[in-house]
Amino acid sequence: MGNIITVNDRMQQGYSYELTEPQGENFHPDFKPELTPKQMLELGVFGGKYMTDCQNEFPVDWFDKAKLSPNRRDPALNFFGVAASKPLSYWLEKGWIWPDDPRGWFQWYCRYYLGRRCVDDERQIKRWKAMRRHIAQLQKHCQPGDLGCRRKQRQALLHWAYDSRKL
Repeated sequence: MGNIITVNDRMQQGYSYELTEPQGENFHPDFKPELTPKQMLELGVFGGKYMTDCQNEFPVDWFDKAKLSPNRRDPALNFFGVAASKPLSYWLEKGWIWPDDPRGWFQWYCRYYLGRRCVDDERQIKRWKAMRRHIAQLQKHCQPGDLGCRRKQRQALLHWAYDSRKL
């Protein structure tokens, strides 16, 4: 807590933020992710491409068992083995990318988990909550425990820190 993190990677140069909360604690009461960033990386998210050039920013142990693909996105690395995310260009077109987190929601979540709090927290938490609609669809259309049912939707939920394996 109180540490200043300075980021110098492919997408950000000289960006700094302060950690004002203990890692993994003091989340907004409406924000209850089911997976930590480390768990998400171990399960396989974003085709392994998301965090390949910014590992210095985050705890080393997050990457011990992470499924990463430094050259290009590989959907086979995703837990459900399917592509379930739109390209960054799509997110930019929609206006969903906040300049301080140019990689999007998962970058925001990783930094929030570390202890950063910022003016974009409320918007990102609302976006996270909106993903719950996919849980309702899985519950309506899939038998409990049938991980083969709606794999793309299940993978998308993993990308948002919901553990769709429990449905």
